[in-house]
Amino acid sequence: MIALTQPSAEIHLPAGDLYPDASLQVEHLGIAAHQDDLEFMALQGILPGLADRRASFGGVVCTDGSGSPRCGKYAGTTDAEMAAIRRREQRLAAAIGQYKFIAQLGYSSKELREGSRSLTTDLASLCIAARPRIVHTHSPLDKHDTHLHVFASVIEALRSLPEESRPEMLYGCEVWRGLDWVNDEEKVAFDVSQSPHIANALNGVFDSQIAGGKRYDLATEGRRRANATYAASHTTDQATHLALAIDLSALLKDTRLDPVAFALGFIDRFRASAEAGLRRAFRS
Repeated sequence: MIALTQPSAEIHLPAGDLYPDASLQVEHLGIAAHQDDLEFMALQGILPGLADRRASFGGVVCTDGSGSPRCGKYAGTTDAEMAAIRRREQRLAAAIGQYKFIAQLGYSSKELREGSRSLTTDLASLCIAARPRIVHTHSPLDKHDTHLHVFASVIEALRSLPEESRPEMLYGCEVWRGLDWVNDEEKVAFDVSQSPHIANALNGVFDSQIAGGKRYDLATEGRRRANATYAASHTTDQATHLALAIDLSALLKDTRLDPVAFALGFIDRFRASAEAGLRRAFRS
């Protein structure tokens, strides 16, 4: 049984299996900061498991959601009540998406921003149990501080594992900042056009955020549609919805790579590409 740090942490198995007797092994593992991030950024890992259980998905949510913005019918909820609501919403999403498990670790956002070392330990323990081949987490170029702290903890956790136990692939996915600007040859475009009704259901579960004043459901669906149409200017659309990511697997294969320099390399190469295009236009 995994010993997680926070007293409120839980590992929930939507199919009704009893933990710790059931295996947590999955093909895809999503690691996110908040309830709803998995559904917005890791749909490409969720959808395969709906058709083929061998491609099962497991999710990890690091924060307790107590600091969420709120208004309308949720305006008067306390932090503790909001945390309970968000936990239930995440459990419901896991049931709709048929996740093999959903782990909610119960950290406050403040604890993560202060650099909690125990999060790294928790994530390493979960990765050992889940043995994922593919991990989906936040992009290192995200603009949300809590997302960046989760990204850093994911890198530290995966690098702490024996080399043979690390996942084959690690993707940094878009949430708070799109990745459409990344040079085409460096971005990974996942076709998530299939099962739009499932995607909409997953996005729509998080009523506390949507009714609370943030239309993440519409924004996420719109971003995927925009990614598909603006993917190529001289061909017709090959998909209706694309989710974008960058491949971070090199950070696991070569632990000497500086994650900050690696991330900023995408910006440097984009800048060079943008400058070359403008130079051609101005013949300068």
